[in-house]
Amino acid sequence: MTETLKAAKCQKRGLFITFEGGEGAGKSTLLAALQQEFSAKGQTVLALREPGGTALGEELRVILKHQATAEPLCAQAELLLMYASRVQLIETKIKPALAQGQIVLCDRHDLSSFAYQGGGRGLPFAAIQAVRTAVIGDFRPDLTLLIDVPVEVGMQRVAARGVRDRFELEQRDFFVRVRSAYLQAAAQLPYVKVLDGTQCPEQVKQAALAAIAACRC
Repeated sequence: MTETLKAAKCQKRGLFITFEGGEGAGKSTLLAALQQEFSAKGQTVLALREPGGTALGEELRVILKHQATAEPLCAQAELLLMYASRVQLIETKIKPALAQGQIVLCDRHDLSSFAYQGGGRGLPFAAIQAVRTAVIGDFRPDLTLLIDVPVEVGMQRVAARGVRDRFELEQRDFFVRVRSAYLQAAAQLPYVKVLDGTQCPEQVKQAALAAIAACRC
């Protein structure tokens, strides 16, 4: 009886999966592959991105990714704009979808701020944690798939795409710090699964599906 009730409860709640990694890691490719996989099985999937995903978030994305303002963003303003976009997405899109039992896939989420604004920009991790607690509390993904590639590999992939955004224009040392922060977080957070992004897309997808199966009821 207890197992039946547990199974019923698990079927009703949704699943929140986030995709993290440095530039050129392959997050968007993996997200699209999993979205297709779940949709083909008849599951309702909501695919989102950060910053963005809402009308407000997309406006903030332009500022954050493409420097739409006349003055450079300081690291603290960048952090706060990220969390403004994030909490709007959580409250208006993610939580309602999870309550309906949907699978929510998000290209970047909370861990990006620790890696980029913390590791990359050098903001104190304690300060980022304080903002996180104040804005989103203890809300977190069920699973974070961290796609890891060497910095040089990621930079080569970005260069092959052509036009770069504000983050992609950073120097190598910035991305070394970002990668280090990601891996440090992964070593401490049990819901973060590191995937080898140097493998072919199908291998990465299969590793992701195995991680997802392990985290579900």
